[in-house]
Amino acid sequence: MVAVIMGSKSDWTTMQRAAEVLAELGVPYEAKVVSAHRTPDLLFEYVGSAEARSIQVIIAGAGGAAHLPGMATAETTLPVRIPKGVPVGTLAIGEAGAANTALLATAVIALGDPALKERLRAYRIQDADEVAKTIAIGLEQSVVVLPVGCAWT
Repeated sequence: MVAVIMGSKSDWTTMQRAAEVLAELGVPYEAKVVSAHRTPDLLFEYVGSAEARSIQVIIAGAGGAAHLPGMATAETTLPVRIPKGVPVGTLAIGEAGAANTALLATAVIALGDPALKERLRAYRIQDADEVAKTIAIGLEQSVVVLPVGCAWT
């Protein structure tokens, strides 16, 4: 199980991508708004009880600030974010970063779940196939056939 936490409801437009990828891979998750600034006690209670709720990885995102994942890390040994001495993945922002956080969380959980590992492998193959199709279409549209004896100048 993965927890997807965000600092405010407006962060959902980005963090939703993480939830979509988790759902596509069949990884159970819960999503919650817990502000590091406005509701720190709620954040500490939520993160502090995460393991008891079978949470294995926490994906935290809040605007451009690092407060939410940093404060969450203070309350758990679960993977959240990277303060000194706590090895955790930190990824890009935006929809691509949100999708990658879900894929990283899935990869961590898949270490102990062979069926999930196989779904992740299939997802990656499908994603690679989609990229290959896009590249092939782009190449077809940009290929120039030169008469024999001609060269690029």
